[in-house]
Amino acid sequence: METQKPTVGKFARNYGIILGVIMVLIAVVSYVTGMALRGEQWPNIIYYVLFPIIIFYAISQFKKQNANQLKLGEAIKIGLVIGVFSALVYIIYGLIFIYLIDPDFMNQMMDVARDKMLENNPDMTQEMVDQGMKFVKMFTNPVVGNAIWLALSLFFGLIYSLIGGLVMKKEQ
Repeated sequence: METQKPTVGKFARNYGIILGVIMVLIAVVSYVTGMALRGEQWPNIIYYVLFPIIIFYAISQFKKQNANQLKLGEAIKIGLVIGVFSALVYIIYGLIFIYLIDPDFMNQMMDVARDKMLENNPDMTQEMVDQGMKFVKMFTNPVVGNAIWLALSLFFGLIYSLIGGLVMKKEQ
């Protein structure tokens, strides 16, 4: 009886969803504990550490289920699919959060950003503050922010899967 070769998309999708759920859990904990409004970034480090670990693990598991064979292209596809699905899960959560759970959260974040800007640079003119807030507002726009999040997830998915694929590749 022959074992069926796993398909890259279905295989990586599950890992991408898991990674996206982890990011959502980190965001929920940050929100509930107030760390998000304080601008604390350390919870996100968990995600940044898990992102490559999950990609490397997924590639190794794919290779294991594929009769110990792995092409570089398959590894790259795995990383990209994981990046896309993890980003999509987080984007869906983010949209639900922004539009349904706490529609005022972005305004609160803007106020915190303004306060931190003035705290770190007390000599800023009103014109400088306004310019800085335009920049903050642009990146807090859901369309721009989500596009950047998706692009970064793809980029880092590509980088980590390229590394993992080069290390683990084994072709007949």
